[in-house]
Amino acid sequence: MTAAAAAPIDWPSLAADGFPFPEHIPASRLVDELAAALVSPDPGVRDDGAYTAAARRTREGRLDAVLQELGDSAAGRFTHPETQARTFAPLIICLVLTRAAGVSALVPRQAAERWYAAFSAWYPNERDTRGWDASLGWLHAVAHGADAAAAFAKVLPHRRTDLLDLCARRVTEPQTDYRYAQLEDARLARALVRVLQAPGLSSEEAIGWLDVVAEALEGGGPGPVPVWAFNTFATLQSLHLHLTRGIADEDAPPHAPAVAARVAELLRLPYYWLA
Repeated sequence: MTAAAAAPIDWPSLAADGFPFPEHIPASRLVDELAAALVSPDPGVRDDGAYTAAARRTREGRLDAVLQELGDSAAGRFTHPETQARTFAPLIICLVLTRAAGVSALVPRQAAERWYAAFSAWYPNERDTRGWDASLGWLHAVAHGADAAAAFAKVLPHRRTDLLDLCARRVTEPQTDYRYAQLEDARLARALVRVLQAPGLSSEEAIGWLDVVAEALEGGGPGPVPVWAFNTFATLQSLHLHLTRGIADEDAPPHAPAVAARVAELLRLPYYWLA
């Protein structure tokens, strides 16, 4: 191998050139290059370069031969010590699962289950939930995780009730001082609607996860609204809007009216004047 062939990919230059596919690099090495770049604290390398390239090439099918390796690599970053590495892992998982949902047999179910185990251990427990950092750029653990949850629901439909519960645990996690400021509530709402869309859930299953929210809100009294409760109310409002208006060009969940009614009941806790 020549020195030029072995040189790491210059992701910002690749982005500036319009992301030509690096034909000279074996797909297996490309997975390693992406793994290294996706932990970078430089958003130009991580987000504008590596993630954008991975998204484009995955959708085109250029990475089909290494799709499972790409997912395994991302799942391993859920325990990475650096925030940006953890919070970009679900984006790659989402890309892989979305591609796998559209093209059968690309990803074995065992691999998706393995990734789900890593994701479910990370998502409700991530402590750094900031949407944006002036130095690191987008972090967006809540929003990125929500996108991954919706993707898991398509590939692992038997996990839908687990995923609903997981999102409820994420939004009601009390150990946070970050108020949703970058539309995290809307991303969660969209993901929840997509998890609820597929047929097969009973009315009780479609609504039951909201008991997690109700239990978290029990006992609230006078005084300032805790940050986690503010985030929860914002997400419930956004979810009600998504359930009643729907998502463009997508089917409404079978139990949308019942779920919306339960959400409205919970919103009457802070907004007692609602009709």
